[in-house]
Amino acid sequence: MADGVSKFDKGNMIGYLRDFPSIVKSVIKQEVKFPQGFAENMTDIVILGMGGSGFIGDLLKVYRSDYPIDVHVVKGYSLPKYVDKNCLVFAISYSGNTEETISAYRSAIRRGCNVISISSGGKLEELSKMHKIPHIRVLSGIQPRLSTPLLFIPILHVLSDLKIIEPQEKIIESTVKSLKAASETVENAGKDLAGKLKGKIPIIYASSKMFCLAEKWKTDINENAKTHCFYNMFPEFNHNEICGYTNPNGNFHVVIISDTDDHEKVKKRINVFKKTLKPYGVPVNELAIKGDNLLTRLLSTIWMGFYVSYYLAIEYETDPTPVEIIEKFKKQL
Repeated sequence: MADGVSKFDKGNMIGYLRDFPSIVKSVIKQEVKFPQGFAENMTDIVILGMGGSGFIGDLLKVYRSDYPIDVHVVKGYSLPKYVDKNCLVFAISYSGNTEETISAYRSAIRRGCNVISISSGGKLEELSKMHKIPHIRVLSGIQPRLSTPLLFIPILHVLSDLKIIEPQEKIIESTVKSLKAASETVENAGKDLAGKLKGKIPIIYASSKMFCLAEKWKTDINENAKTHCFYNMFPEFNHNEICGYTNPNGNFHVVIISDTDDHEKVKKRINVFKKTLKPYGVPVNELAIKGDNLLTRLLSTIWMGFYVSYYLAIEYETDPTPVEIIEKFKKQL
């Protein structure tokens, strides 16, 4: 496998993955100057973004699910009608040039929303300077799907500065420590699971509370391993998709991501589902999320998903970094 990694991983993605805890630690709190009265009468948080940038909104929904302010995610060109001047809007585009996000950003500006932009440069940074709104510039030069900590942690700092959530420094420090301690375990587990998924169609399940993790694993497998993968949520799919295992028209492998804070009924459903699948010959792996705090559990699971998708790419003798079909598609738009 080692020789295969050096042969197919031309962009050295493995170097980034192994440095993930240090990447998280490197995202220092930036000083952001807010206009007077910024977000004082905020009623909602809205995240604009596509792909790995839009995922940040889904991640925030899970991370702050117990907070009274609703988090909405917009993945497209247009803003819903409810987005107005009382909304705190984060426009996120790692490249800074995502056309859907820029279109939605322009609408947010016209509506007088409280807007903060995050990118590694590009058109979004230019527009932010022109409109004189707060902009956070992050490290450039990596694939957008790997930018999760670079884009997510600054949002936590901003929300803390605005007194919307508690200070995050100690939580982040604890998370970095936990990630470093688990480095070898996370990589080995990801590599092992990738071997089991070779030649299979992965289906990732998580609770509705932790849905973003299943979503992230799915999209990273799509982009890194260049193969199909699907996801769904407990308990919803128990009411429909489960029937598909009666006549499966594919070589499926189920991965269940479970969390200690899942609803007790969901935990029961997971156990019953595993027993239900046995007669149908569909292999199942359950990954129990571990960590002292929610941020650790989220980032460590995303990190393992990176490794799974990476090593699955190597199993398929594929360079995980380029996404040529996406680039070809964009050129035709």
